[in-house]
Amino acid sequence: MSRTVSCVILGEDAEGLDYAPYPGELGQRIYDSVSKQAWQRWLAHQTMLINEYRLTPIEPDARKFLETEMEKFFFGAGSAAPQEYVPPE
Repeated sequence: MSRTVSCVILGEDAEGLDYAPYPGELGQRIYDSVSKQAWQRWLAHQTMLINEYRLTPIEPDARKFLETEMEKFFFGAGSAAPQEYVPPE
């Protein structure tokens, strides 16, 4: 049986994640208040950030940057795309 969360991104009740997708307190906050649909939005945004900034996720600085952007995406003012980013049509 799926669980329901009050999603901070969608602003409504939606199907919750099956497990905490990230370690620590941030992962627990995401598990408690982010829906599967919102998590998929983050994954697409994260992929864009990795590609545009040419990040290597195994590097500690890149991981810290992505963690900071994840927190802003879900619980802050939002994570913005680079100024020069042009979305695909």
